[in-house]
Amino acid sequence: MSELPATHGRRDYSELIAERQGLLDSPHYRAQVEAIAEAMVVALRAGNKILWCGNGGSAAEAQHMAAELSGRFLRERPGYYSEALSVNSSTLTCIGNDYGYDVVFSRQVEAFARPGDVVIGMTTSGSSRNIVLALEAAKRKGAVAIAFTGNGGGESARVADLALVGPDGYAALVQEVHQVMAHILCDLVEQRMMFGDAP
Repeated sequence: MSELPATHGRRDYSELIAERQGLLDSPHYRAQVEAIAEAMVVALRAGNKILWCGNGGSAAEAQHMAAELSGRFLRERPGYYSEALSVNSSTLTCIGNDYGYDVVFSRQVEAFARPGDVVIGMTTSGSSRNIVLALEAAKRKGAVAIAFTGNGGGESARVADLALVGPDGYAALVQEVHQVMAHILCDLVEQRMMFGDAP
C-alpha cells in the first residue's frame, strides 16, 4: 500500500497544484522514454507484441496504453499487437485461485510471451510481487522486461532491462507521471513506426 502524503488533511486547490509543480521536470525521463520507445519499435517492426500489466490504478493505465497502441493514438495506421494482462477475469481468477495472486501475470507471460516481445510492468511502489515475477518471467522467455515504477525504482527496476522511474511519493503522483510519459511514449512509437527514425 502506498504512503499517504504527510499533509493528508484538508488541502485546497492551490496546495494540490503546488504539490504537482515540477513533477515532469526530472532530466532522466527523456533518456528513459527514448530507450523504452526504441525497444518497443524494434519489437513491433519484428512482428512481436507488447504486453502490459499492473494492479489497481496501474492496471487501468496498462489497459489504457495497450488500447492506445492496438487502436490508435493520434494517427491512422495499422493496429499494433499490444495487450493488457489484467483484462481476462477468467484467466486472472483461475490463476489466482489455483496458484495465488503473486503469479497472475507471470503465468500469463510464460504462456504468451515469445523472444523479442516486450513486457511492461507498472507498479508505483516498485515492489509489487506479481509485477516483479512477471518481469523475471519475461526475461526467462527472452522478452524485454520494462518497469514503470516510482519511489526509487524498487525491485522491479532492478529486475527490468529498462525502467521509467517516476517520483517519490504516493501512488497518485507516480501514476500521473506514468500517464504523461506513457502518452509521450505512444506518440514516439507511432511516429517511428509510420515515418521512420528521427534524423
